[in-house]
Amino acid sequence: MKIGRHAKIIDLIGKYDIETQEELAEYLKKEGFQVTQATVSRDIRELRLMKLAASGGKQKYALMQPQETEDAERYLRVLKDGFVSMEMAQNILVVKTVSGMAMAVAAAIDAMHWAEVAGCIAGDDTIMCANRSSDDTLLVMEKIRRIVGE
Repeated sequence: MKIGRHAKIIDLIGKYDIETQEELAEYLKKEGFQVTQATVSRDIRELRLMKLAASGGKQKYALMQPQETEDAERYLRVLKDGFVSMEMAQNILVVKTVSGMAMAVAAAIDAMHWAEVAGCIAGDDTIMCANRSSDDTLLVMEKIRRIVGE
């Protein structure tokens, strides 16, 4: 059942721009799969799906290629290892890092291609992450908290 569901998820994200877990669950239900949000969440994690920028400022799920998976894991590790703290200043997120790690952490954030992030500027131990809005800053902070385990 799980293998068939995973195959259907890969098929669906290839056909449609699916932006949320709820949307994916609805597509699966239309295909005859009885799923919960928790099941979909687990499937996304197991399949190592990521969100990419789609048209109109939206995002969509996509399957990572093996090299992308290795790179993504490296970026996550850099962010976890270098992160110290963060503070919101409207649409700017100020991220403090271990001394000498700001450029690597900023590159990791940029490489994640989060739609909310316009770009990052890094010094030695501080990053200014320009986000598209104050609400987007809150979303980025939540993503970083999940990554670093706060």
